[in-house]
Amino acid sequence: MRRAGLLPRDNGAELTFVHVVDDDQPPDLVALEKREAERILGEQIGGMGELSGLRPRALVVAGDPFDGILRAAASASVDLIVMGAHRKQLLRDIFVGTTIERVIRTGPFSVLMVNREVDQPYRTALAAVDVCEPSVSAIMTGITLGFLGGTRLALVHAFLPLAKGQMFRAGFSRGTIDGYVAEERVRTSRDLIKFLYANGLDHQGWSIRLEEGSPLEVISKTAEQLRPDVLVIGTHGRKEIARAFLGSVTEEVMRSLDVDVLAVPPLR
Repeated sequence: MRRAGLLPRDNGAELTFVHVVDDDQPPDLVALEKREAERILGEQIGGMGELSGLRPRALVVAGDPFDGILRAAASASVDLIVMGAHRKQLLRDIFVGTTIERVIRTGPFSVLMVNREVDQPYRTALAAVDVCEPSVSAIMTGITLGFLGGTRLALVHAFLPLAKGQMFRAGFSRGTIDGYVAEERVRTSRDLIKFLYANGLDHQGWSIRLEEGSPLEVISKTAEQLRPDVLVIGTHGRKEIARAFLGSVTEEVMRSLDVDVLAVPPLR
């Protein structure tokens, strides 16, 4: 709630707080919990300094948490859903996913997961990029929402020199392998910069970090080194069954990193 209160001050956004009451219980109990939730939300809104002058709306709905959130977001035509990092339930999350993951998987909305205590607006940001449309969408959405306008932004890209392992097994010298990796780094850097420029992402104040390794490994390492206030990442459109069993880089990042994460879905 505090982070959400800091976001609209720069772009004049309207703010709605949503609480979902479980409707799988007697109607009288649902009504009682809805009234109690409305009371508590009102008290929290009135006592939170970050919300002064904003006049946010409080909304309590009944249903399954992720479905209630998506229905409320759709009814208000929101640009962004802000959620706290929920306590994870290991076995349930393996097969179903957290509420945040389900909101991202099934909804068309950008989602900000807040992991850290809030003491100031975002000052630094890290964007994970590849040469695909979701990266462009994520950065452009971050700019539109005001996340990246006044922040120091670094871009990180992971690359894997595909022939490196084969060269090791074939007995190539270390110097030859290092030379190949260096050539791949230059080629990848050239392709990435060309892609960014072609999509209008040529901001001269941004820094680019090109690291060898898997996406999760590189993103995690860079986030640990730079300690950004927020990580911006695009989600790839994938079939539900594949996501359920294989996961995605975005979901792995959200589960493993102690940083606020802005997850942006592909344009639809």
